[in-house]
Amino acid sequence: MRREVIVFLIVGSLTVLLDFLTYRSLVLYELFEIDFAKGIGFLTGTVFAYFANRLWTFKYNSVATGAVWRFVVVYLISLSVNIKLNAIVLAWLADMSTSIQWAFLIATAASTILNFLGMKLFVFRAAPCWRLS
Repeated sequence: MRREVIVFLIVGSLTVLLDFLTYRSLVLYELFEIDFAKGIGFLTGTVFAYFANRLWTFKYNSVATGAVWRFVVVYLISLSVNIKLNAIVLAWLADMSTSIQWAFLIATAASTILNFLGMKLFVFRAAPCWRLS
């Protein structure tokens, strides 16, 4: 599990970087309103995270086990928490010049914890071993 946590954090760091760069670019160039931009950034990172975590973090090579739909469920929950928490922190720290950075970091930390637990316990869990005696 130690290896999984370390690799998950590396993948997560790359995912967060991709999320943040997408989010900040969309906001900076005023292409989308802030909540929508946050969602697009998060989803961009999500596509990367699925494949990197599946193949590298959890070494999950199973094909027909429903991992994709379980991943979607975990990420939809995490996305909702991420966007809502981002908005709450932005409102709370509205007068700070670094409010976007703090909101991003807090929302990302919460969704990281949810994602690891969801992927470890629900998405890429080991298939049960059934013995017929």
